Amino acid sequence: MVETFKDRLKRVSRRYIRFDTLQTLQLNLGTLCNMRCEHCHVGASPAGQKVMGRPIIDQIAEIVKRIPGIALDITGGCPEMNPHFRHLIEKTEGSARRIVRSNLTILSEPGYEWLPDFFREQRLAVTASLPCYLEENVDRQRGKGTHARSIAALRRLNQLGYGTELELNLVYNPGSDFIPGSQQLLEDAYRKELADKYGLRFNHLFTLTNAPIGRFRAFLEGNGSYERYMNLLSSRFNPDAAENIMCRTLISVDWEGVLYNCDFNQAIGLPITGSGGEILTIGELEAAARSGKELFLSDHCYCCTAGEGSSCTGALVA
Repeated sequence: MVETFKDRLKRVSRRYIRFDTLQTLQLNLGTLCNMRCEHCHVGASPAGQKVMGRPIIDQIAEIVKRIPGIALDITGGCPEMNPHFRHLIEKTEGSARRIVRSNLTILSEPGYEWLPDFFREQRLAVTASLPCYLEENVDRQRGKGTHARSIAALRRLNQLGYGTELELNLVYNPGSDFIPGSQQLLEDAYRKELADKYGLRFNHLFTLTNAPIGRFRAFLEGNGSYERYMNLLSSRFNPDAAENIMCRTLISVDWEGVLYNCDFNQAIGLPITGSGGEILTIGELEAAARSGKELFLSDHCYCCTAGEGSSCTGALVA
């Protein structure tokens, strides 16, 4: 039986089960997406009904103005499909750093061709999903034709200065129930393959371990490998990654303004609560991000400390 993640973390340091300092506010704009990926932990699809509305976006924009230096990490679903995406970006202009997490294929959807130029105008950092550099692997995981559309989107972003003067990062995640290998070796392989075959450039590759929740958990349970995968994550627990888990410096906001320690907790409905058990929302961000506040942890968190560690900005240790 797997030891609870919280107990495992406490054995390394009790500090690691507590919030440190707010550095990143991650906004999940909802479950609407032009794709339906098998590994998606939020269950996003073209039928997604959870969409952050303008009142929440306006509230977030006002709060962000009062927190100098904070990074905004904008995700989904497909965040660009939120009808208020442009409004959010324009309202937060001047923020220290804004990252949009794109699946790349949205850039070629009818009606969304304006996005690359808008990204450039707003100086957004782009973190793009490309789970492999091989066409057959990408299409198997994300649908036929996805690789070709992704390459075309990356080419357009390169033409606009992404990968050189503007930040363009790629995200790798395993195609099944295993842990990513060396991030540096994978980055080297991606860089060579994409440059040699397509003449493409990017800044960094981030490796992301699949969390055993959502559609991926259903996949694991369907083939009887959930327990084996959990044991794998637990057995590869890396205490050197524990100090850097992203939930110590990040707060996630869902489409209704509810706060979570990370996007994975959001996906399973494990919100941040106050001292009386009340669910905290964006208006209580200061209370949720109080230094020393105990984190809300569960066993899926093992995915963040396995091997080199995993986070929205990749591996946690070299």
